[in-house]
Amino acid sequence: MNEKTRDEVALFRYGLIAPLVNQQVEAKSYLQRIEEKVHTIPYYGERRIAAKTVQEWLRHYRRDGFDALKPKKRADRGISRRLSADEQDHLLEKRKKSLHMPVSVFYEQLIEQGEINKNEVSYSTINRLVKKHNLTGKHRVSMKERKRFAHDQVNVLWQADLSHGPYLSAQGKSRKTFLIAYIDDCSRLVPYGQFFTSEKFDGLRVVTKEALIRRGKPAIIYADNGKIYRSETLQYACAQLGITLAHTQPYDPQSKGKIERFFKTVQTRFYPLLQSDPVETVDELNIRFWHWLETDYHRRVHASLDGRTPHEVFQSQLDQVVFLEDPEILDPVFMKREQRKVKVDSTITLDKKLYEVPQRFIGQSIDLRLDGKGVYIYEEDQRVGEAIPVHLHDNAHVKRSRSPFQPTLEEKEDTRHV
Repeated sequence: MNEKTRDEVALFRYGLIAPLVNQQVEAKSYLQRIEEKVHTIPYYGERRIAAKTVQEWLRHYRRDGFDALKPKKRADRGISRRLSADEQDHLLEKRKKSLHMPVSVFYEQLIEQGEINKNEVSYSTINRLVKKHNLTGKHRVSMKERKRFAHDQVNVLWQADLSHGPYLSAQGKSRKTFLIAYIDDCSRLVPYGQFFTSEKFDGLRVVTKEALIRRGKPAIIYADNGKIYRSETLQYACAQLGITLAHTQPYDPQSKGKIERFFKTVQTRFYPLLQSDPVETVDELNIRFWHWLETDYHRRVHASLDGRTPHEVFQSQLDQVVFLEDPEILDPVFMKREQRKVKVDSTITLDKKLYEVPQRFIGQSIDLRLDGKGVYIYEEDQRVGEAIPVHLHDNAHVKRSRSPFQPTLEEKEDTRHV
């Protein structure tokens, strides 16, 4: 079992204990429901899980953190296998409930939900199965009945999303912006939000770290199925911090109503201010946005808060907020993870750039973590080295020691006369 698989197993185990970690459920009934189900576990396949096993994972996590959920290293590897008759019946039942989505999305969802292992069950296997049973078509699905709901404590749940922002025009060029933000379900306060010029995870990393530092730690982060919210980096970070990462059902954006309404407020109350006094840079845009957020949105009476403002509600429960003891722990927690095999010249390629690593790693697959400042080598979750960028022009002028097998000038001369 490689390091990536061990991480996947640990994430699965954390997913089961997360509601217990954050006291979201009544323990006895929750453990009973877990025992009644058959779970598809990364690497191990379908298993039933005893309540005492879950309780043991919970104890390990509370004592030693996320790394304690990883299985011990083993030498064997997963192998391809056929789906059993029971597995086929189970997957076909799930497909009947998901006819509105393409088979490719259904396959990805099976992987994300832990129903199958992508290294064992290919897309073509699933595609053939649903075709054989005429389950490839799209069908209309009825809208769910929805009721208004809000948590009565702050930092129980944060809704997360991204919204398209205004275009910035400067020096004849137009640039699109994107607003990434969180909103607290109870108080409607925005822990943090910021505009960026791309939709990449780098922006979500900044917003999440700032929100945690400024407003404390939520029990749950609730996001859609967008790529940045499905990133492994966010999953690992939430597991390390003891946060439950929950996702909306596919094709169901209405389930994030509060963050959507906040974005609507931004569009109707903040964007008009930019028309009379335009900004040219994203930095100017953010300064104006943060000022509006603190002086207008957070201080304005909200209809659903019984005549109070988001700021007042959040401040009234400040004693319930769990702030980070050391914000610096967020830097390693939010590192991006990669794996690379080291070439014979002791180099690796990452994001189209060449890096040099210590020679002892030649021929090995190594675990890398990136923080935007450097690329670091990890073994057993401990930093053991750093990958150094290779500058080809500089390397051409580096004087290297002569190999003991390289002939000397005199030896070359002697060879010519033989």
